[in-house]
Parts: sequence; structure tokens; C-alpha cells
Amino acid sequence: MSERCDWCGDDPIYVAYHDEEWGVPEHDPRALWEKLILDGFQAGLSWITILRKRENFRIAFQGFQPEIVAKWGEGDVVRLLSDTGIVRSRAKIEATIGNARAYLAIEESEGFARYLWSYVDGCPLQNRFTSMSDVPASTPLSEQISKDLKKAGFRFCGPTITYAFMQAVGMVNDHLVTCPAHDRVAKLGRSP
Repeated sequence: MSERCDWCGDDPIYVAYHDEEWGVPEHDPRALWEKLILDGFQAGLSWITILRKRENFRIAFQGFQPEIVAKWGEGDVVRLLSDTGIVRSRAKIEATIGNARAYLAIEESEGFARYLWSYVDGCPLQNRFTSMSDVPASTPLSEQISKDLKKAGFRFCGPTITYAFMQAVGMVNDHLVTCPAHDRVAKLGRSP
């Protein structure tokens, strides 16, 4: 009998995220940047908190358009600190502005999606875990990507955040083998 990964429980928002987004290979650079930023905002919080606020984040950060966010300054930080619809952390908001600038530099030099996907040779890593206790919080690869992102100017992208990001954007398929999404996501990751 196939059973969905148990981390999403039965919350409809979480279930939809698990079934429709988590682990699906994402190659749009702006969408990748948005997800990395949201994973950074999650630090110290539960992912469901971020999912419930995701639309508010999209409004507050003008659709996560790095070209706009990169130009922001102190006035924008103050504005966002008063926005009750998002996580109001000065450090995370300031990091997002800096991360927009780092994103733009990578996007211009080699393409942000190409940069990230090069770590897995453009093809998702396919794990075959049977229990959530087998799924790591970080890996040597997430440690390397985290280190490289920090060197490029990113913040709030430690190895655990980076691994969660890799799982979410399908760089790694960590759906349990007993989950109906495992094989579906694995097929999406195959080269044409």
C-alpha cells in the first residue's frame, strides 16, 4: 500500500504542497531564488508557517523579483518590519536584499538555474529511503553548495537550509519509496 510521506500530515495546505510541488524539478531561476529565500525565512520556524504566509511574502517582496529587491534600502526594511503578513526579522529581510544582489551577479555571469543544477549534473539525485528517519538533514553536497552560496554573498543558506531547498526544488528526490509521489517525481527528473 502506498502512503504519502508522513511529514506533511493531513493539513490541506501541506498535503497540496507535498503532492504538487515538493521534489518537482524546478529550473526557473526566479522561482529557485524565491524558494531559497523562503527556506531562509523558515530558519527556526516550521515550513507550514511559511507556506501559510507565502502569498503575503510574494506581495511584500513584489513577486520575488530580484531586480527590484536588490535596489531596496533601509526604508524598505522598516516597511517590511511592520508587515504582519510575513516573518518580521530584520536579519532575514536584510539578507534577502543582499541575496537579491548575489542572485543577480550569478544570473548575469552563468545563470542561477545552471549554477545550482550543475551540482547534480542537471539531473536530480534519486534517493530510495523507506523511512523519514533515513532522510538526512544535510549532506556533504548541501554543505558544499552552502559554502559556495555564502562565498557568492548569500546569507541564511546553511547546509540544512540548503538541503531543504534541494529537496523542495527537486535537485534530490527524497519522497519515500512508499509514497506515490516518489516514482512520479523520479520520472520528471529523467533526461528526455
